[in-house]
Amino acid sequence: MNLLHRRLCRSRWWQTTVERHLLPWVLDGIDLGSAVLEVGPGPGVTTALLRSRVGHLTCVEIDRELAADLARRTRGQNVTVRCEDATATSLPDAAFDGAISLTMLHHVPSPALQDQLLAEVARLLKPGGVFAGSDSVSSGFFRALHLFDTMVIVDPLRFPARLAAAGFVDVEVEAKRRAFRFRARRAAIG
Repeated sequence: MNLLHRRLCRSRWWQTTVERHLLPWVLDGIDLGSAVLEVGPGPGVTTALLRSRVGHLTCVEIDRELAADLARRTRGQNVTVRCEDATATSLPDAAFDGAISLTMLHHVPSPALQDQLLAEVARLLKPGGVFAGSDSVSSGFFRALHLFDTMVIVDPLRFPARLAAAGFVDVEVEAKRRAFRFRARRAAIG
């Protein structure tokens, strides 16, 4: 993330937005379960809000600095932070009841890697486990925020088929003006 983006993602404004709007919208009617995977927590604003809702939260963050800072701040809590690439983790199959990804998929540098990430989340979920999340849709502000930064927009109209191809069923995608949310379940085995 570029410097402006890092500052915004740590801001009080973003924390309030996530707490009052984004997280309630994404989790409306969803039970993530007790053992939950958070993909790409960044600076951890979402982690701070999620950890009180689950038994144990495992965060996978590729950025070493962000992962180290988040691990330091959550030490002694019900959070494990792993500095790994979410497209190919060292975590065991079917280890999680639920998974969440909040406004980070556009930071994955290609559609192929995004699809790899989706398949990896499916591998990590127990059969029937829920995957919920959100991402932004393209706008002038969003493009400006990502100047000199990775930004591979996820098309909410094509996203259901991508989730299904990764091994998810009961896929739902709801788009609003600035963002979309998704929810799906890992297909049962056999």
